[in-house]
Amino acid sequence: MPIDPICHMQVSDTTDLVVDREGERFYFCSEHCRQRFLKDGIPAEPEHGCCHSGGMTGMSLLPVLTPGSVPASRSTSGAGAYLCPMCPGVSSDVPAACPKCGMALEPSGVVAPATKTIYTCPMHPEIEQDHPGTCPKCGMALEAKQLAVEEKDDPELTSMTRRLWVSVLLTAPLFLLAMLPMLGVPLHEWISPGVSQWVQMLLGAPVVLWGGWPFFERGWRSVVTWNLNMFTLIAIGTGAAFFYSVFAVFFPGAVPAALLEHGHAPVYFESAAVIVTLVLLGQVLELRARKKTSAAIRELLALTPPTARVVRAGREEEISLEQVRRGDLLRVRPGEKVPVDGRVTEGASTVDESMLTGEPLPVAKQSGDGVIGGTVNQTGSFLMSADKVGDETVLSQIVGLVAHAQRSRAPIQKLADRVAGWFVPLVVLCAVLTVVVWLVWRPAEPAVQYAFLNAVAVLIIACPCALGLATPMSIMVGVGRGAQSGILLKDAEALEALAGVDTVVVDKTGTLTEGKPRVTDVRAVEELSHDDLLRLAAAVEAHSEHPLSRAIVVAAEERKLAISAVADFQSVTGAGIRGVVDGRLVLIGKRRWLEAEQITGLTSLETVIADWLAAAKTVIYVAVDGRFAGAIAVADPIKASTPEAVAALHALGLRVVMLTGDHEATARAVARDLGIDEFAAGLSPEEKHDWIRAAQQRGRRVAMAGDGINDAPALALADVGIAMGTGTDIAMESAGVTLVKGDLRGIVGAIRLSRRTLRNIRQNLFFAFVYNALGVPIAAGVLLPVGILLNPMIAAAAMSFSSVSVIGNALRLQRADLG
Repeated sequence: MPIDPICHMQVSDTTDLVVDREGERFYFCSEHCRQRFLKDGIPAEPEHGCCHSGGMTGMSLLPVLTPGSVPASRSTSGAGAYLCPMCPGVSSDVPAACPKCGMALEPSGVVAPATKTIYTCPMHPEIEQDHPGTCPKCGMALEAKQLAVEEKDDPELTSMTRRLWVSVLLTAPLFLLAMLPMLGVPLHEWISPGVSQWVQMLLGAPVVLWGGWPFFERGWRSVVTWNLNMFTLIAIGTGAAFFYSVFAVFFPGAVPAALLEHGHAPVYFESAAVIVTLVLLGQVLELRARKKTSAAIRELLALTPPTARVVRAGREEEISLEQVRRGDLLRVRPGEKVPVDGRVTEGASTVDESMLTGEPLPVAKQSGDGVIGGTVNQTGSFLMSADKVGDETVLSQIVGLVAHAQRSRAPIQKLADRVAGWFVPLVVLCAVLTVVVWLVWRPAEPAVQYAFLNAVAVLIIACPCALGLATPMSIMVGVGRGAQSGILLKDAEALEALAGVDTVVVDKTGTLTEGKPRVTDVRAVEELSHDDLLRLAAAVEAHSEHPLSRAIVVAAEERKLAISAVADFQSVTGAGIRGVVDGRLVLIGKRRWLEAEQITGLTSLETVIADWLAAAKTVIYVAVDGRFAGAIAVADPIKASTPEAVAALHALGLRVVMLTGDHEATARAVARDLGIDEFAAGLSPEEKHDWIRAAQQRGRRVAMAGDGINDAPALALADVGIAMGTGTDIAMESAGVTLVKGDLRGIVGAIRLSRRTLRNIRQNLFFAFVYNALGVPIAAGVLLPVGILLNPMIAAAAMSFSSVSVIGNALRLQRADLG
């Protein structure tokens, strides 16, 4: 099923796209617009600019590119960025469905130019358009999905701030004009009530009609599309107060005598103006606070240097990062950031990779080693080849993943969505009932005025903005906080699911252990020293392709031992190797092979070797000139951080299970040393998959941590898949969570983050629900017996600051300790 590129909804059939007729270009929206643009199956000329149907009102339209058509943003040479696999010639510059066969267009491989910034709603991520504006569902200002490294002026914030200051300047004298007589100031002796009302109207009209125009516009749109929201209530409440007051000024004789005060009809210009001003203040504070939620992505974007130093024909030239191409030779000097992903071709240095791994110690780099864009070169200068550029780099993938996760919706938000769907109609009903109760029972006089004011207060205080912000703000901040610590979340669903797991399943190699065999022990007998034994063994192993041979050679190099040349090298399949080193015959291999070669003294180190075998180490026997010379133990060592991480997982109340394809003896030793609750050895990827399915059938909620490649089936089946990445090979497809550092402590941090984010969301939802549950009855007047009535202006202030408080609570996650 093809997907609409704007609202990401599935398009049901090919008639949902307006096709080209006689070389003309038509425009399309999603399936919401089919009835408007198609009549009897024939495309009709649509209105350019935006869609005006259904709930997607205000959505920007995109052109349909048909056979032979070329978008204005591209050169006429070459096809669009997306092509139909079945219909030659059909191309598009955006992902869409083929207008002929309906198949989804596939990337052509042509590099598309930089696209326009796409704006989306923080509360409704399915809403997207190519220009700033407001969400047609909730009325919130749309935010850019692609953030710039440097913050630019926010047009919505600029507009709201301008409206706020003008409203403050006009509302202040208006408020004094209306309130001073109530405080005993004889203002009416200086200015008559009639003139005062006209002055109040002149001061209040710009505030309500200009300052509050966005709220009326959004409120009207919410009614037309029946996406009732906070602006519905604000528009009804302030509109009723203002337009009634205008009516009273122009037609005072039409106002019932029961409503008159001192012979004049009461007006509420100050209430409408103050409410608008306070809502504007809340919007400004909210917009400023929401900008902080994108701080994590901005920090990631800032890691990329704007330029690179390319070496061509022996000369260095500084170019913009966008001009770097795969295969370019780049120079990186001390203190500079690595521009793109690649490999060192010349020189050596140490590189600070803490932005990816969180590890403060720099990593040594030499020829052949990989480097990651955004990391910082420290000591030496080196040349590197550019292997991955643009969107291919690790940093770009991370930014894209974080941005996607921040816009995703958590399952817990469904509760808020269901409540919000019924909330506004119920609030309007409460306002109507408030009027009825006051007019029927008349608990205080003048009852009509109290009925009107309390109904407005109900409408204003019950604005559900805090309810709508409760989940997305916490998700945005939580996902960003995770990215700063190398915890990459695929979406909000993974974040929520992680908080509920009770079992953590881990692979052994590369997860609990370093994943690279290392020499752990060297023991020589008789006249040879330990270093001599290792030196002779390394000389022969240097010619072997066995995986353990490299570990012995590396151990000799680390001890700076001179490795001699080898003569008469021979490899015996499945048994061992032999060679002559410095005139001495050296045999290395299994004990059975050495016994078959009639080597003597093989019982010399039985006790030591038995201890090695009990610790699940691989033992390599070495013989020199016909006699047993010693043994070397090789093992995949447990990461230094693993014991601490396993203990922390237990402290979180989690059961830790190890599933490995390794031998049972090795698995048992690792499980025993780490205190792992359960293990299974000798498993294939399919058997790991079956084990997780069986655990889930027993009611366990499982998080699976693996390398994301051979563990892909298990990662996909688990309630949460956790890929142990290394920064250069991030497996994001099968897993919901990627740990850039590849450290088990990252699982602890991810679970702590998820639990704190879910707790933060519940706090926000609790406050939002309780706020409205208490605020609406108080605004309606239930506390009148104790002398408390809620003025609409106070209700507006409370409503505005409730939204800001929800955002402020979400921002606390930025300081969450995940260690």
